Amino acid sequence: MSYEVLKVSKKTLDDMKKDYQNFLKVPAPQGAVFAAKTGGCSITGYQSGKVLFQGKEATMEARKWQGNITSSSSSSTGSTKSAKKSVDSHSYQPPGNLPNLVLLGSDETGTGDYFGPMTVVCAHLSESQMKTIENWGIKDSKMINDTTIKELAPRLIKECTYSLLVLKNEKYNSLQESGMNQGQMKALLHHQAITNVMKKCQEEGLNYEGVLIDQFVTPPKYFDYLKTKGKKWESTKPIYFATKAENLHPAVAAASVLARYSFLNEMDKLEKEVGLPIPKGAGPKVDQAARLILQTKGKDTLYRCSKWHFANTNKAMRG
Repeated sequence: MSYEVLKVSKKTLDDMKKDYQNFLKVPAPQGAVFAAKTGGCSITGYQSGKVLFQGKEATMEARKWQGNITSSSSSSTGSTKSAKKSVDSHSYQPPGNLPNLVLLGSDETGTGDYFGPMTVVCAHLSESQMKTIENWGIKDSKMINDTTIKELAPRLIKECTYSLLVLKNEKYNSLQESGMNQGQMKALLHHQAITNVMKKCQEEGLNYEGVLIDQFVTPPKYFDYLKTKGKKWESTKPIYFATKAENLHPAVAAASVLARYSFLNEMDKLEKEVGLPIPKGAGPKVDQAARLILQTKGKDTLYRCSKWHFANTNKAMRG
């Protein structure tokens, strides 16, 4: 069974007990301050300050409290191992009460696919909208099949306030050739999408308490990328970064689904334009498709529908 162990202060232990008050198990085990059971995780907080998370969602649940820990360990087999410094260990970690906050969530897709664009979405869901979608199965788009994505996204579009940005292949290739890496492109797209939704929220009088980005680089690097184009975070609202953020808050999950939906639509358009199958990913099937496009449609067509700097291009050129 997967588990996580955190060491927290007495204050955090009390805060956790309050946060899990609707899930408490009574009585608590001997030596424990509290014991709780959520849908996918059992949490036990001990007087020593240690908190044990057990179950399939142990890592996700523990991550909510990582801003308050003094030490941690984890295991997927039941044996303890030393925890390496986490990429989530920084001053922009989301707070422990994250699920209760109304946030703008930002995520992207298409970054690892040879064919097709990069799509970025920032989404806002009000408290009532979060409750509405609670049982829709909205989660990380990588964990939902494309058919379900196409069913969920139109419903989401009617509920949330969002901004979608699509970086098509020709523009992507041009930026990459000018010296811009993919991380910088993502940072600038996230920033623009977030700025767009903040403006919409202001115009529509929508409340939000911060911004959560699905982390793809460290926060300092993210801000450095913005500076290269004269951009910076100017809002008084807090900005948070966390890996697998789509599993931590519904706004990021919604952004993930909408970004994937846009990517799928763009891929469908590419297939119609090229007149040949356009597979997703960057594996052997993609290599075969790239060679076929190169042989039958030419280099310019392949350039217009691919991320040219990927290794798949050289493979296609070699035949």
